[in-house]
Amino acid sequence: MKKELVEKAYEIAKERYAAIGVDTDAALETLQNVQLSLHCWQADDVSGFENAGSLTGGIQATGNYPGKARTIEELQADIEKVTSLLPGKHRLSLHANYADFRETGPVDRDELEPKHFESWMQWAEKNGMKLDFNSTSFSHPKSEDLTLASPKEDIRAFWVEHTKRCRAIADEMGRRQNDPAMLNIWIHDGSKDITVNRMKYRAILKKSLDEILEQKYEWMRDSVESKVFGIGLESYTVGSNDFYTAYAAQKNMMVTLDTGHFHPTESIADKMSSLLLFTPEVMLHVSRPVRWDSDHVTIINDETLDLTKEIVRCDALGRVHIGLDYFDASINRIGAYVIGARATQKCLLQALLEPLTTLRQYEAEGKGFERLALLEECKSLPWNAVWDMFCLKNNVPVGEEFIADIQKYEEEVTSKRC
Repeated sequence: MKKELVEKAYEIAKERYAAIGVDTDAALETLQNVQLSLHCWQADDVSGFENAGSLTGGIQATGNYPGKARTIEELQADIEKVTSLLPGKHRLSLHANYADFRETGPVDRDELEPKHFESWMQWAEKNGMKLDFNSTSFSHPKSEDLTLASPKEDIRAFWVEHTKRCRAIADEMGRRQNDPAMLNIWIHDGSKDITVNRMKYRAILKKSLDEILEQKYEWMRDSVESKVFGIGLESYTVGSNDFYTAYAAQKNMMVTLDTGHFHPTESIADKMSSLLLFTPEVMLHVSRPVRWDSDHVTIINDETLDLTKEIVRCDALGRVHIGLDYFDASINRIGAYVIGARATQKCLLQALLEPLTTLRQYEAEGKGFERLALLEECKSLPWNAVWDMFCLKNNVPVGEEFIADIQKYEEEVTSKRC
């Protein structure tokens, strides 16, 4: 798209928004400082580099589109391509099963150390990215139906040690990048059929978490992530939303809200204001659940818009860490990456362009008609012209131009992977 057209459209949009009291330049400046935590597993279907075999533990990737990353170098190249098509600077979220054993030789997950992620830390520094981290309790010979909640002491101890080591790795990442790394703890623990010992397993999980969190670190932040159920573990989930919300509030730590980990009619946006009153920060995993946790690529839809608007309305951009968590292997993986990340940014921009001062005044004065009318009119304001300017300022493709870039990358790079 021609630079002159983008600039002309932006000036018109800027004037239109100014008429309702919104400063588009300020919105762009704020958005520039919002970093998404990109999920490394979109480019390789959550496989990692342990050669541990097929996915187990309540998760799966759908599809087998040609060209998935098979090595650390390929994965890093794909992520570099993705970030070249996104406005702004972003982070990368790694799972523990993405360790690099090329220099050290392989170790089991209860023996992981920062040195097994040294190449990732060096690569991130070179590319101006910061890292976040995740423990990995799935797809392992000891990934039974219960891990941190297992009554088998050898299994429980293994995963406790693994998670402790993940916290130490995250702390080293944070120290190296001079910015705390977020450490997310998600486990699949549950039961396929009726459970009569719900309290027992939750008591074991609490014990495990207490042990894991005993060590204090300066350069990492802990977060716990709930789920409604896992595939093959449908009847009972130990780490439910109620369990983790209560635990996090007690421990003054983060909760991770995955947009696919709740009942289809639940509003994740509505949970934000409650959590922010009782926990210091919130982590988000943004995806698009179709029926349930299908991890479809994020798009601009009501759910994502409501979520980003609630963050801005709570004045919580500094307390909410926005990570992505979808893995669609049925379409071009790089394209999926870019669509979802840009859609999340577009939703954030629309949230930042709301005339909040006027809307709040209407609400305080009991002017329900005026509030609803303005909310409706905002839907058709020229936010897309502001988005195009954001892309132009960041020297990334404007509009649909990124499609050709990804097609070229597929032709020259990913299609040659056998």
